[in-house]
Amino acid sequence: MLRKVLIALAAVLVSTAMVNAQTLINGAGSTFIYPMFSKWSDVYHKNHSDVEFNYQAIGSGGGIRQLLAGTVEIGASDAPLNDEQIAAAEKAHGAVVHLPEAMGAVAISYNTPGVSATLKFTGDAIAKIFLGQITTWDNPELKALNPGVDLPNKPIIVVHRSDGSGDTYIFVDYLCKVSKEWKDKVGKGTSVNWPAGIGAKGNQGVTGQLEQTPYSIGYITLIYALQNNVPFGSVKNAAGEFIHPTIKSVSDAAANAAKIVPKDLRFSITNAPGKSSYPISSATWLIVYVNQTDYKVAKETVQFLHWVLTKGQEMEPALDYAPIPKPIQKMELNLLRKVNYKGKSLM
Repeated sequence: MLRKVLIALAAVLVSTAMVNAQTLINGAGSTFIYPMFSKWSDVYHKNHSDVEFNYQAIGSGGGIRQLLAGTVEIGASDAPLNDEQIAAAEKAHGAVVHLPEAMGAVAISYNTPGVSATLKFTGDAIAKIFLGQITTWDNPELKALNPGVDLPNKPIIVVHRSDGSGDTYIFVDYLCKVSKEWKDKVGKGTSVNWPAGIGAKGNQGVTGQLEQTPYSIGYITLIYALQNNVPFGSVKNAAGEFIHPTIKSVSDAAANAAKIVPKDLRFSITNAPGKSSYPISSATWLIVYVNQTDYKVAKETVQFLHWVLTKGQEMEPALDYAPIPKPIQKMELNLLRKVNYKGKSLM
């Protein structure tokens, strides 16, 4: 009798442990989305205590590598996979879907002691600075863009990312659109061979380098510029207007480009049309495999992603992100329905 009771009790304990077992969702990649992902995962966990998250902010390049290696459920990248990476993913683990979850911007930040004015830049001037062709702050081209500003006769110290970075992809994607010389000599990617400057790892590294280095210039995610009180400039857009990066100007860029978004949602909105569009704007993506092999983890992952793409969007403006436009949200929810376990959608 006692043996039967003990067996029954053990069965209950095992069953309870299985019910209470934590489901761990692993993600890695974008440093840009890290503050927002942390907020999402914290809020979601409070309402779904059986779901835990492990997100490594190692840069978009690292996130893509871990996704291709199959070591994470979610790869986060500020650049969509290119055709070569799509082919590698399909060979390793099958097709993927791209789910843009937030819009953001890359800001042109600088440290110019004695200059309090918000500086203005064109794409051409930015390209020349990072090509090492405009080398001093009082260069005639910069002075013409900033009349009345006493720009110093000091060398410009260029700071760029040293790691594989979605911010780099957004920045150089923009430069390729506004400078033929940049496109021909450097091109685009999450990492490039920089013609000039010094490298630093992550947004934190670039921001720190800018703060420590007088007369430096670099590119960082808008939210890092805001959080660290680093000055950043206005950039001339495709309509000829100088636009400061804000949630609204990023949202406008997304809305103006939404009509030309492809079905697979691998798109670029840099240099978007529209008078109010900030030209160095972009989406950031969560990338997952279509065919899943662990039902429980996959089911929880899809439920979390659905929440991010709906309720989670409401939290973005408070952290200086711009929500995904409604037409694109509808497209990506349709893509999320493709994620399956043994042929059955997990939505």
